[in-house]
Amino acid sequence: MSITIYHNPACGTSRNTLALIRNSGEEPEVIEYLQTPPSKATLQSLIAAMDIGTRALLREKGTPYEELGLADPKWTDDQLVDFMLAHPILINRPVVVTSLGTRLCRPSEAVLDLLPKPQQGAFTKEDGEKVIDQKGQRV
Repeated sequence: MSITIYHNPACGTSRNTLALIRNSGEEPEVIEYLQTPPSKATLQSLIAAMDIGTRALLREKGTPYEELGLADPKWTDDQLVDFMLAHPILINRPVVVTSLGTRLCRPSEAVLDLLPKPQQGAFTKEDGEKVIDQKGQRV
């Protein structure tokens, strides 16, 4: 069983998601997609596996979204994917792939539904929000 996370270490949600994966006793394959962007085929397959529209994976905040005019409906899904590949910061994160599915894990606790193993102990997000208690149960 393998778990893959498309991760941005500068993102708190991504860091919390990675920590929740590790709290289940798993060590995922970590792909820092800003340094190693997925191929076009991989990105399209992730979007299909998540069963979301391409626009749902676009990140607006802290990206060139506005300056590129990506809110304009004229852009096709294929063109939007090309923009994400040219500017990987446009890819919303984190995306997690497990045998149980593929999901954009926002909020970070959305990853819990994808993990095959239970949480091993308490977990508190970086902002102080308790997510998992000492028994490994959701709070």
